[in-house]
Amino acid sequence: MATEAANINGISIDDTFAEAFGMTGTAIIITADSAKWAMQSAVTMTGFGTSVIGCGAECGIDRELSPEETPDGRPGVRCLIFSFSPDMVAGQLKTRVGQCVLTSPGSACYDGLGGAQSRIKLSTGFRYFGDGWQTAKKLGPRRFWRVPVMDGEFIAEDTVGVTTEAVGGGNLLVLGRDRTGLLETCEAAVAAMAKVDDVITPFPGGIVRSGSKVGSKYKGVIASTNDAFCPTLRGAVKSELSPDTLAVLEIVIDGLTAASVADAMRAGLKAITDIGPQKGVTRVSAGNYGGNLGQHHYHLKDLLP
Repeated sequence: MATEAANINGISIDDTFAEAFGMTGTAIIITADSAKWAMQSAVTMTGFGTSVIGCGAECGIDRELSPEETPDGRPGVRCLIFSFSPDMVAGQLKTRVGQCVLTSPGSACYDGLGGAQSRIKLSTGFRYFGDGWQTAKKLGPRRFWRVPVMDGEFIAEDTVGVTTEAVGGGNLLVLGRDRTGLLETCEAAVAAMAKVDDVITPFPGGIVRSGSKVGSKYKGVIASTNDAFCPTLRGAVKSELSPDTLAVLEIVIDGLTAASVADAMRAGLKAITDIGPQKGVTRVSAGNYGGNLGQHHYHLKDLLP
């Protein structure tokens, strides 16, 4: 097992690091006539967006926006999308916006990464749905499309900003001797991270119970269960778990910048060490691959509250 870097309120913090990867990221703003429908469209659009291993992109909701913060003065939601390259992000936008935002009552879609110099197409797919009736209009340097639909018009931006300085795969492994308390602690950590701008936690509710390692005994499977952290395999493999560990949950963080991921991990650690002792949390670790794969290393001891 990893050595201890610190002990805060009875929770052991491993002397280890989370190994994260450089990614491409973008942000879009979805608006609608009501906050309810802006959120509905955003939730649908970011669905099936947990891991690039199987989903093509990692997606999530960054934050809700007031009418004063959106381009059209309506309630909105800012969503983040991450993948391996600008072309892959553009492909995900084409299908997700076309299927989930264009179709949503009263929706509109805008660039959410203002000021970015690099651009990718947002309109590649949805504008052709207009079947020749779509029109384009420029407002200053920005170009918008108007597509006729049955409840009026779908208005969306022609391009969105993109960054290749994004980071995916920051993570925390949280260990405990009580499953209910462990989950409640991780929920609190995710809530704390949600207050940090420019980051998402893409797994269901921000939490993943199926942390993985690289490779598998089966040909063609690129990731498999993280057996060293599986309690039921404690006697069959070289385990990282002490006898009193009943369960392990992981929180994965993606951000538009390396600094935003660090800020989110710091906020999550603070929440874990604040409430975890009363919830049966015993230890915090992180997933890495020996430092050989990811360009970004987040040492837990440097992120302690």
